Amino acid sequence: MEDIPLFIPIMIFSVPFAAFAVDLATKWLKLKEKQLEVTASATAEQAAQYAARIATLEERVAVLNRIVTDRNEGLAVQIEALRDAPKQLN
Repeated sequence: MEDIPLFIPIMIFSVPFAAFAVDLATKWLKLKEKQLEVTASATAEQAAQYAARIATLEERVAVLNRIVTDRNEGLAVQIEALRDAPKQLN
């Protein structure tokens, strides 16, 4: 029976501490979730930029491939047109 009076104060202080720990863990998890959302958004934006750049490069390679494989008399005109085209790569 001597253990019961000691048990009550321990429980009185343990319950609020446990509630505080759960609240702290919940806030930490929400912060981590928000950080993941921001990282995912930035990664998606960067992937879209890379995809646009790759599409531009693929178009240019297709033009160059067509120029190299086509043996027509307009080759010089096509090369000059490429020189005159504004550069779109950054």
